[in-house]
Amino acid sequence: MTEKEIDNKLLEILRCPVTKGKLQYDAKNNELVSKEAMLAYPIRNGIPIMLESEARKIKK
Repeated sequence: MTEKEIDNKLLEILRCPVTKGKLQYDAKNNELVSKEAMLAYPIRNGIPIMLESEARKIKK
């Protein structure tokens, strides 16, 4: 997996730590997005950083 890609199986398993909902991969920003929580979790060196404190707040 490169930094700009994420394995679909991993995406199916990972959940937002805040809402426990599904995440969507944003290839442009290399983030996992929780639309429910309005948070975007960064992916650094191919590793999703699933910490609320590291997430970026997103707008609708």
